[in-house]
Parts: sequence; structure tokens; C-alpha cells
Amino acid sequence: MLNQKSIGRYEVVSVLGQGAMGTVYKASDPVIERAVAIKTINLELSREERAEFEERFYREAKSAGRLNHPNIVTIYDVGETEDAAYIAMEYIEGEPLRDVLDSGVVLPLKRICQIAVQVANALNYAHENGVVHRDIKPANIMFEAQGGELKITDFGIARLTDAGRTRTGIVLGTPSFMSPEQLQGRAVTGRSDLFSLGVMLYQMLTGQLPFRADSMPALMFRIAHDPHPPVRVLRPGLPLGVDEF
Repeated sequence: MLNQKSIGRYEVVSVLGQGAMGTVYKASDPVIERAVAIKTINLELSREERAEFEERFYREAKSAGRLNHPNIVTIYDVGETEDAAYIAMEYIEGEPLRDVLDSGVVLPLKRICQIAVQVANALNYAHENGVVHRDIKPANIMFEAQGGELKITDFGIARLTDAGRTRTGIVLGTPSFMSPEQLQGRAVTGRSDLFSLGVMLYQMLTGQLPFRADSMPALMFRIAHDPHPPVRVLRPGLPLGVDEF
């Protein structure tokens, strides 16, 4: 079991969050004496599956670690413990954009546009360097409301967990933000990230998701086949141009 007092050489300070695939910690790097965020990925795999995962893990981490952009969280280090793989990355003060939206705060239109532009610029940079995020959503956007700093987290994580999807048949990630080709298991390109950004922008502008349903199959069908309600139907006071986003 993972020792929560330390992960590799890093000394755990606190738990920042927990999900189905692992836990995110705030930790201290005693060598460089700086705060880092540590994301763990649970490894409940057979010997053969683990060997395949390790190859993919280091390949994807290496690709994501090359990214150097002011709106992308920097990856410092990767490694493994007995039960988990981990990624050490830049620690960002602030909170996920999801928490800001869930709190009921309505961001000004100008700020929403600034967020969209910053995320789009970061994605363009990543795509030019051959890296597709695959899980763009408010939970993966770290947001500092006062200073306005914004960073995309978890580059490469969704691809690392794809192997689990093929074994279990489970759609990983957040389906409401996923592109039709992702939900259908087809090849994913940077266009999928842009689709997810569009869904996120729609939610920031209207306070709700463009596609909603009572079941996963119905949601997947709506995303693949149904048009979304125009933004100005839900918020008539917005400028005419927002429906063209």
C-alpha cells in the first residue's frame, strides 16, 4: 500500500483530491526544497499489463514533459512505487475551474473569453508538439481567481488510462465533455480537445452543459447526433457573436 508520508523522494504534505484512478497530493521535494503536486495512478494490473503500462507511462510522460507553455502545468518527474505510478508536477495555488463554476459564481463575459483564449493557445501549442490532452474539462483547469493565472493539468493522463478502458469496456474521463469519436472509440486528434473546449465554454456561458440525458447511452447518442441549444436561447442578453463560438 502507498505510504502516504512519502512518495518516492517526495514528502507528502496533504491530500489535494482523489479520483477513481488515484490521488493528488501536495508534497515537498527535499532536494530542491520546493512544493510539488504528486498525481498517483493506481496499478491493479497483471505482470503483462504492467509491463505494457510502464512502457506507455514513460513514453507519454516524456511527451508531456517536453511541453513548456505558461498555461500548461510543468511536469518535473515520474516514477513508481509498489502499488502506483506517480507524476510530480508544478504546484499551483488556486482551485479547479470546476469548483469555481460549481460554487454558482458567474464569471464576466470578458473573463470567460480570456479563459477560452488561454486554453486554446495552450492546446494549439501542445497539438503542434504532437500531444493531445484527451480530457479537457473544468476539473483539469487550475484557476487563480484573483491573479487570473490559468494552467491546464493532466496532459497524457487520459491516454495512459486508455488501456484500462479496453480491458473493462468502461468509458474513462467525463463523457459530457468528450467528443463523438472519443465516445465511439475511434482515433482521437486535437479536434477532440477543441470539441471539449467548446463544451466547457458553453457551460461557462450558460451555466449548463450543451448535452444532457438520463443515461450514458442516451447521452452518447445526443453528443453524436443532436445539435446543442444556441447559447443565446439560454442567455438572451449575451452578444450575438457568442453563438458563433
